[in-house]
Amino acid sequence: MALPLGLLRQIQDGDPAAAWEAIAEHAWATFCDPVSDAKAVADIVKREKVIADVDLFLATAGWDLWRHWTSVVRTTADALASWWEERDGGRAVLVLDGLSLREVPWLLAGLHERGYVVHEDGVTGAELPPDTTPFAKALGFGSRSSLYNNAAGNSHRLPGARTECLKVAWEDAAAQITAEPRWVLWHEWPDTRVHELAEHGKGLSELVAEVQQAMVSEGFWKLIERLTQGRRLVITGDHGYAASGLFPDMTDADQVQHMKDCFKAGRSAPDDGADSPWVPPVDLVLDTDHGRHRYVLGRRKWKVSGGHPTLSHGGLSVLEVLVPFIDVSRVEG
Repeated sequence: MALPLGLLRQIQDGDPAAAWEAIAEHAWATFCDPVSDAKAVADIVKREKVIADVDLFLATAGWDLWRHWTSVVRTTADALASWWEERDGGRAVLVLDGLSLREVPWLLAGLHERGYVVHEDGVTGAELPPDTTPFAKALGFGSRSSLYNNAAGNSHRLPGARTECLKVAWEDAAAQITAEPRWVLWHEWPDTRVHELAEHGKGLSELVAEVQQAMVSEGFWKLIERLTQGRRLVITGDHGYAASGLFPDMTDADQVQHMKDCFKAGRSAPDDGADSPWVPPVDLVLDTDHGRHRYVLGRRKWKVSGGHPTLSHGGLSVLEVLVPFIDVSRVEG
């Protein structure tokens, strides 16, 4: 497959901001439609391959676009802070840790089936590195754990919120939503399963099956119901994830050794060094608000002791750095 001609022209002819906007719109359009219940895994893998063409471009002819990411892409943290400030009355944020665009079909279908009003749906950008702590810090929290038991204080970017971080069943999470008009709930799913399934040979297929089950469950929608009781709600994520088990193996011995030395089996690492010598590059060193890091560029893996994780995050690929941003409410009655 290849990039659609219209998208290619938008990326090549526009400035970096327009190029990233076109990529985000293409990624959203790829994943927003419903999936077949009987063929969910095959459907998601098919869409994954569409995005693989974008990643290939961004790792070859378009790799320099990554250097503009932090200056031109609207981040999820900035979008949430603006949304929070603009709202009067009840408001809530549900951060699903590791939520990617792959989960969007079930979210949108469930919202429409249950009569929710979708005020805005689209894509925002993760922090770099696309990991949990950078996102927490971008919102003014010390870490994800600082949200536990309403301990986040009020010096963050979502002032007045009751905060909580949970790793419990959906029904139990719903039961903890109290009557305060402002809420921020960070739930550690699906990221916990991303890491637990990363060592499995079929990480993505197992995860998709679990996502399908979770996002049609009554428990999940009970949580959404509680959060939208008298509140507008944004459903989003801190970062996405890569189906790295589907990535091609690197074959150049020098490049493989370089990746092992720099990343072991990861996707990014703190690094004060210079860019590697290859063109197009296999990795990039970028400075962001979260420090100087070296990032794996695009879809690539290499042989490591114990095997390469089949699911991961932290690097530079579309489904690691673009996350859903869905603003909803429900009609009371």
